[in-house]
Amino acid sequence: MLVADRYRLHAVIGRGGMGEVWRGLDEVLGRPVAVKLLLNDGADASAEARFRLEAQTSARLHHPHVVGTLDFGTWQDRWFLVMELVEGDSLAGELAAGGPLTSERLAQVAQQAAEGLAAAHAQGIVHRDIKPGNLLGDRDGTVRIGDFGIARFVDDPSAGLTTTGQIVGTGLYLAPERAIGTPASSASDLYSLGCVLYELAVGRPPFEADTATALLYQHVDAPPVPPSRRGAALPPAFEAYLLSMLAKQPGERPTAREAADWFAGGAWRGAPEPLPPEQPVAAARHRGPQQPASGGTRRRAAQPSGTRRRTTANPAPTARRGPEQRGTTPATGTAPVRPAATGTAPGAPVSALGTGWNTTVHRVPARRPGVRTSLRRHSRTTAVIAGTVLFLSALLLGMALF
Repeated sequence: MLVADRYRLHAVIGRGGMGEVWRGLDEVLGRPVAVKLLLNDGADASAEARFRLEAQTSARLHHPHVVGTLDFGTWQDRWFLVMELVEGDSLAGELAAGGPLTSERLAQVAQQAAEGLAAAHAQGIVHRDIKPGNLLGDRDGTVRIGDFGIARFVDDPSAGLTTTGQIVGTGLYLAPERAIGTPASSASDLYSLGCVLYELAVGRPPFEADTATALLYQHVDAPPVPPSRRGAALPPAFEAYLLSMLAKQPGERPTAREAADWFAGGAWRGAPEPLPPEQPVAAARHRGPQQPASGGTRRRAAQPSGTRRRTTANPAPTARRGPEQRGTTPATGTAPVRPAATGTAPGAPVSALGTGWNTTVHRVPARRPGVRTSLRRHSRTTAVIAGTVLFLSALLLGMALF
């Protein structure tokens, strides 16, 4: 069968509610293609509009992890959509053929699917039907997102082309906010991707029920069972991140961009975070009489690169020293600043920060009589008065006796 005098159709590779997909050949350019033909039975009045929307949506995306659109038009009163041919199987077929995926393969699927979603979300497009059958694996394992048939533009509420209150998408992967009638958002796609990853790791979706209503209630209220309790051999970091993608509140889930970067960085393996670089040992600080003889040096905490830390050097204790020891000046009553060097005279304020730091040394005000000094003077005055009273009393007593 030759479509539009250009695309030679060879075999059907998939069927859906709106149409069927054929493996074909573009005889003009000599390349293999996938041709999607809309069913012409008039069963769905909005099918044509949705088919057109799929072509317009996917045509806006040019990304290695999104199936690209090549052509769109009509042939014998049937709409057709020409797409890139993905030489491989969907993840639904991969799961059915080989069972649950390994952690390495699952991380690859997560990263590449999140990359494709991030590209769509950047264009204001929400897929709304992420499921294993819409994630296609190429021969080399590369994952591509296909079937934007029910996608919607965030800035166009009518683009969903559904009646009020109608939920579109596959119930096994439906986000909680969509189950209660809230419009889909980019966070909804991340929840659906989390459900897909869960199923690929365990072999079963996170929620199952006998009826569609019971299934929706589970998405809204039931916490997912950790994959490890169902036999999945995932690293703890991977499992924790996967469960965060299944958070009930959209704001608690990572974005597609964050998820792609997290999986690409290898954090899913559970490797410890690298320690901050260790700073050189600071210069030795003069120890006062209250510091132990051994203690040596102080180590400065690591600083982020490109920042300067403003620190304050604590002056040495000045208690019980006279003005000549404090080095105070009559004019200002402040202690002079001495350089930090080996052999500094005792009592001098010394910086223990070393070179390269913006060090601020506070001026130490001249010592004034404190509470202790005032108490001493008060005690002496009291003793003098008491002695005088005792002397006069004795004198009067003596005079009385004689």
